[in-house]
Amino acid sequence: MSAPPRVLTVAGSDSGGGAGIQADLKTMLALGTHGMSVVTAVTAQNSLGVQGFWELPADAVRAQYRSVVDDIGVGAVKTGMLASAELVETVADLLAGTDAPAVVDPVGVSKHGDSLLAASALDSVRTKLLPAATVATPNLDEVAQLTGVRVTSEDGLRRAAAAVLAYGPRWVLIKGGHLAGDAVDLLTDGSEELLLRAPRHDNRHTHGTGCTLASAIAAGLAKGDDVPTAVTAAKEYVTGAIAAGFALGGGIGPVDHGWRFR
Repeated sequence: MSAPPRVLTVAGSDSGGGAGIQADLKTMLALGTHGMSVVTAVTAQNSLGVQGFWELPADAVRAQYRSVVDDIGVGAVKTGMLASAELVETVADLLAGTDAPAVVDPVGVSKHGDSLLAASALDSVRTKLLPAATVATPNLDEVAQLTGVRVTSEDGLRRAAAAVLAYGPRWVLIKGGHLAGDAVDLLTDGSEELLLRAPRHDNRHTHGTGCTLASAIAAGLAKGDDVPTAVTAAKEYVTGAIAAGFALGGGIGPVDHGWRFR
């Protein structure tokens, strides 16, 4: 029996299991791929927020990456929480030397508003990490953090996309989930454009949404889908996961990565 497509997540660990590498690996399994992981940071995290995090040394991140890629190989890479400028630059160098599409989720702040990226790392994200991305997937807070562009309505999505594309990713998916109304995302490479719209579900349990979406895109790319196809399928998957999100602990619960199996 042949192995399934291989996807690698380079991200932080969420001890509560709702986001980070735990969400990534669940998503990859649900979408028929083999998930592998490079841990960049360990968080103490639950449904109420992030109580602390500890980043790993760059050498440990590099060793994990080389161990997996050099032996097992990889069909696509997804990045999440990278915490510091040193780790951002380390991972950017690794991506540049890997012949596989990369989905960059420029994680800056957790669902609960906790900072997961040092302010000193923003320039490295702009100049090193985004140019290595096949698809960058910032939410509106991350767009503002990286570019200074603030979007308050659907009309501003194109302006946000242009600002992010200026840093060099091949495609950008601007996630409009923080806007009122339908959940609208804009995918563009500067010439081709796709507006993805889904109904907004009245469910507060949305922890891990961004990680899940980026991982689903990476899974599609590892299967050989082109970017618009992978993103469209990922949007459908994460919309279902949000609709099925469930309470866990005393705060914001996770999306349901296994909703298709219920």
